[in-house]
Amino acid sequence: MIISLDSRNLTDRSNSVLVVPFGNLGRPGPTVIPMRPGETGLPEASYLKAHFIEVIPKVDLVERLPRRLSNMQMKNLVAAVNRAVDPDALFQP
Repeated sequence: MIISLDSRNLTDRSNSVLVVPFGNLGRPGPTVIPMRPGETGLPEASYLKAHFIEVIPKVDLVERLPRRLSNMQMKNLVAAVNRAVDPDALFQP
């Protein structure tokens, strides 16, 4: 899931994007967000893993799949990224 701002994603001045990877293995936790089937384009449930935030070169991107998270899922993802870098960040399961 690309999480960097579109101003960074669309400019030629930056050659990378920030991403939070997801996969079908995982369990909910302070930095892991469960996703329902279809929310990520995958047919099964998956998990966004904010503790694995990374930078990927734009040249490695194959195609854009324009899916948007719901407002609630976006808030959950931002909170998970915050918890991944701030051990004092609040977590309410």
